[in-house]
Amino acid sequence: MKDAIITSTIPQLRDPFIVLENGVYYAYGTGWHCLKNTSGSLGGAFEDLGMCVEVPEDAETNFWAPEVHRYRGKYYMLTTYKSKKTGHRGTSIFVSDTPEGPFREITGGHATPSDWDSIDGTFYVDEDGQPWMIFVHEWTSTEDGCGRMAAAKLSDDLTRFISEPVELFRADDPSWAANKVTDGCFMYRCSTGELLMLWSNWDSAGYCVGIARSDNGRVDGKWSQDKELLYSKTMTGEYDGGHGMLFTDTDGQMYLSIHSPNGASKTRKEVPIFIPVKERAGTLVWDLCGK
Repeated sequence: MKDAIITSTIPQLRDPFIVLENGVYYAYGTGWHCLKNTSGSLGGAFEDLGMCVEVPEDAETNFWAPEVHRYRGKYYMLTTYKSKKTGHRGTSIFVSDTPEGPFREITGGHATPSDWDSIDGTFYVDEDGQPWMIFVHEWTSTEDGCGRMAAAKLSDDLTRFISEPVELFRADDPSWAANKVTDGCFMYRCSTGELLMLWSNWDSAGYCVGIARSDNGRVDGKWSQDKELLYSKTMTGEYDGGHGMLFTDTDGQMYLSIHSPNGASKTRKEVPIFIPVKERAGTLVWDLCGK
């Protein structure tokens, strides 16, 4: 099982997000750096190109969890920072002509509500062509200290919300949840039409990746939680890990990318690892044969 997992050569990176463009792997993560791998191999060397974001004047700290998505010929980054004006973390959208940046903010500050802590925004376009931001309503700004997952429709140019956020589910909904944290969402539509969301919380063994699913295949459907986790420390016996996303390598193999472990130790920092996965019967499972 462990032999199928690729441990990245990147020495430390939280919330890794991988983009494959013209045979080149790009990695983004907390800190707003872009890393580039031209070797053709996921196990190859990544060159750190430095910070790839034009830092907004209002951005104070918490440069967290950048995601980069190609949309209508440009590259859009959804990412978190803490606002000097509001004192809250929120998610903004940035744009660049290339995956290497520089990315400049187009939302005029946070797109998410100014009085919420809203982190880890991800991008999804539904079957009607409507773009959405799915994001974390962080436990730090909910009345009962329990995190939520929320979503709102985006304008076609991705500069603003055009609907009020709707709550999708709570952190304590799953039977396996040992914490009240929602984290690291990512959307995946199965060939069967099932709409899945990868997201992270804690199980009894630590940081992990679960699967939620919509009952009608739409963002605003009723969401339920799979009992089986996609990643847990119990599966390897070594490290916890989370903040998952999916990408396909140059050979067409799908991988789950996470950082593992969630906390640095003397023997190992938080590094990206890549686990081969496949779709099976309306869900995602490890692909230990590699194909």
